[in-house]
Amino acid sequence: MMDIYDTIHDLYDRKSAIELGGGDDKIEKQHSKGKLTARERIDLLCDPGTFVEINAFIEHNCVDFGLDKDKSPGDGVVTGFGKVNGRPIYLFAQDFTVFGGALGEMHAKKIAKVMDLAANNGAPFIGLNDSGGARIQEGVVSLDGYGHIFYRNSIYSGVIPQISVIMGPCAGGAVYSPAITDFVFMVEKTSQMFITGPKVIETVTGEKISSEDLGGAKVHNSISGNAHFRAKTEAEVIEQVRKLLSYLPQNNEEKPPMLEAADDDDYRPDLTEVIPFDTVRPYDVRKVIDQVVDTDSFMEVQPDFAKNIVIGLARIKGEVVGLVCNQPKFMAGGLDIDSSDKASRFIRFCDAFNIPLITFEDVSGFFPGVKQEHGGIIRHGAKILFAYSEATVPKLTVILRKAYGGAYVALNSKSIGADLVFAWPNAEIAVMGSQGAANIIFAKEINNSPNPEETRAQKIEEYKQKFSNPYVAASKGMVDDVIDPRETRIKIVQALEMLRTKKESRPYKKHSNIPL
Repeated sequence: MMDIYDTIHDLYDRKSAIELGGGDDKIEKQHSKGKLTARERIDLLCDPGTFVEINAFIEHNCVDFGLDKDKSPGDGVVTGFGKVNGRPIYLFAQDFTVFGGALGEMHAKKIAKVMDLAANNGAPFIGLNDSGGARIQEGVVSLDGYGHIFYRNSIYSGVIPQISVIMGPCAGGAVYSPAITDFVFMVEKTSQMFITGPKVIETVTGEKISSEDLGGAKVHNSISGNAHFRAKTEAEVIEQVRKLLSYLPQNNEEKPPMLEAADDDDYRPDLTEVIPFDTVRPYDVRKVIDQVVDTDSFMEVQPDFAKNIVIGLARIKGEVVGLVCNQPKFMAGGLDIDSSDKASRFIRFCDAFNIPLITFEDVSGFFPGVKQEHGGIIRHGAKILFAYSEATVPKLTVILRKAYGGAYVALNSKSIGADLVFAWPNAEIAVMGSQGAANIIFAKEINNSPNPEETRAQKIEEYKQKFSNPYVAASKGMVDDVIDPRETRIKIVQALEMLRTKKESRPYKKHSNIPL
């Protein structure tokens, strides 16, 4: 006859079997690919001893194709909650050693359950993806399972931070869940994302390509823009996730965690040396960022995609801020289709989670060309001004050098809701560059002059003195202050402190209709 201790021993035997996943052979195979198991990944992500598993005993209901003989408790996914940096998070980790991590009905129910817990308790949700896709043996119910996840990704978007970590194959419908989440991390060489794999593409179109070249970490971080971060190993990627979480609030009703400010001198004399006075000479805007934000606090987002704009999270006097910065090193800092999308999504994320926005502006305009026009630069560019306009968080702009045309308006100008706009004394704020403007306005005088080049130079300088300076804009209230570049951090610190209690509402609506 069994007693209580026998049932307790049986409980631990069952848990041990579940924790073993697909067994030693499959775990060894996972390791041979340079991949960790689901539970090893969780141990790296969560603070030691904080992870609590739920629904470990769930099994699938399928009796077809021999699955009735293989119940595999846990059904290919580990779900639960834990802590990162001492703060609660909820997660799932797909177990590739069980059914190749394929998603079935009960697998999806486990994920949906923990997503609901995350939303109801107001904490970030993290998905560690490593799956062969939908479980074919279960038919349409596996597709229905994806739908339940997509729905929750969408409904909880902007409510709790959602992070996807791709740590193996992610194909077909499975890729849409990561695409909806706020940030996507990938591991080089071992993670891929694609709607249709290389074999299907070759069959349908005749194109031959490897899985890595089709949907690897480098492709999605530099070409498609579908991912935001990448690293060489799973351990490095998970460390990146932990770092990102340190900048984020738990939910949309909280502010990001504030750190104690270092007692540094906010006057930065080196800023006068960072930017060339000549408006056509390139420079790296990251050098400006490094001078303004707290030491080593800048975490760049999508560094390899649309390099003509730099976005990321940082701290200023311990306060988390989101940065949107033109990058004159690439495409003269002009805005194109990809950079518009990149900036707009980040602006909306920061606004959703109460992160103040700082814009460092040095923009030549929207990038010209037939390819850009036919690709929809009007629609994509409109996303930036839409995102800034609807954002209610504190919004600051610093015009570093040039701000021309519609791009000046779109990049958080006063007219679309900037709280404060600062300009350096060398800033040029105009409809267009002085050279182009002079060529149009004074065309007749230049052409009829006995010395056209000398006249052109005079007219360019005349236009520059009259219009291409910050004082005209300041006299009209479009610039709040023209500042000494060396005092940029001081001015931002003062502005952030002043705006800390900002409250701004928008007219009631179901939701906006951003041009997508």
